[in-house]
Amino acid sequence: ELRKQPAPGKWSRKQLLGHLVDSAINNLKRFTDAQIQEQPYTVISYKQNELVALNNYQELPLAHLLQLWQSLNRQIIYVCRLIPEQKLMHPVDPQYEKTGTQTLAWLICDYVAHMQHHVKQMLI
Repeated sequence: ELRKQPAPGKWSRKQLLGHLVDSAINNLKRFTDAQIQEQPYTVISYKQNELVALNNYQELPLAHLLQLWQSLNRQIIYVCRLIPEQKLMHPVDPQYEKTGTQTLAWLICDYVAHMQHHVKQMLI
């Protein structure tokens, strides 16, 4: 059941997919901004729970949600392929991590790892 929440306060599979949509939206902006803004680019977190609730992913048709997620990730792939190698080394400061300054390449890899983590959760 895609709408079943595993425990109170935990997201359903549809809400997890919605969270991945929000992550894609925010990271697409980060991947472009990190190339053109002051260095190091400050990566600010976003209000995950609030966005999942406001977008009401639980009630959105699954086909719509999947298409949105796929389209955003196609655009992310397109944008990432266009990033010049030297810009992949641009410093970024992820405020949501205690890793210190990283690179745009790290930020892209972190996005993929985050997505893989949640996809595995949805498949359990």
